[in-house]
Amino acid sequence: MLSKYIIPLIVIIIVFYGFFKKVDIYECFLEGSVDGLKTVVSIVPVVLAMIFAVNIFVESGVLNLIGGKFKEIVPMIVLRPISGNATLAYMSKIFQRYGVDSYFGNLASVIQGATDTTIYVLALYFSSVGIKKSRYALIGGLFADMCGIIAAFIVVKCFF
Repeated sequence: MLSKYIIPLIVIIIVFYGFFKKVDIYECFLEGSVDGLKTVVSIVPVVLAMIFAVNIFVESGVLNLIGGKFKEIVPMIVLRPISGNATLAYMSKIFQRYGVDSYFGNLASVIQGATDTTIYVLALYFSSVGIKKSRYALIGGLFADMCGIIAAFIVVKCFF
């Protein structure tokens, strides 16, 4: 009940604070809007490039060449650093094929929660603030994803 009043309450507090500090609130709002649009314009090419690259990778059929016991999980592991939506689609396929409470369903869920879309996040956030050299961010992020995947296999084996 209280949650639907939080944002309007915050807006009212900001307006009154600006009024008492004698700040032109409308001008500040317009400046913020212009800065937000600049950020959106700078991010759009990166997002489109990532969507394009993921679609090419998925549609190429490379992931279908992978065989073995974990054929359903490997596409999630490969795509997770790139695209959250693609891994959600694969997780949905796993749920439909094996069920949500199956070994593969649990493994897919834990991988989804234990890893992040590292490449997507780096591309989006670094481009939005103009960082050109990522230094160790990519290596660190992918290492964290690998640790999350290994932990997912261990956790699912132990608890499910």
